[in-house]
Amino acid sequence: MSSNVEVLERIKDTTFALRTKLFRGLADASRLSILDALRTRPLSVGQIVAITGLSQPNASNHLRCLSECGLVSGEQRGRFVHYRLSDQRLNDLFLLSDELLTETACAVDTCGNYGTS
Repeated sequence: MSSNVEVLERIKDTTFALRTKLFRGLADASRLSILDALRTRPLSVGQIVAITGLSQPNASNHLRCLSECGLVSGEQRGRFVHYRLSDQRLNDLFLLSDELLTETACAVDTCGNYGTS
């Protein structure tokens, strides 16, 4: 029988792994630009393409990924699917990151540990 400490450690490890996977997905500039575009209202793929500058196939591939991960959801409206953030806490996450960047932008910008893309 597992002790409570072992169970808590497994939960912590699982949470950490999921958090790592989430942030790895958010680290992609194309997916991040799509999520940012969806912060204000639902958009069709064509609108997302116009806002982000991504190609239609590229945007569609990233939307599929974001949808499979549960970060966006789509709603059929006539011939078009309109995508939206699946959880408004994503917008809160972006607001918090913007606040953090107001205080750390210079250090983040000059950090040589991570690339720009």
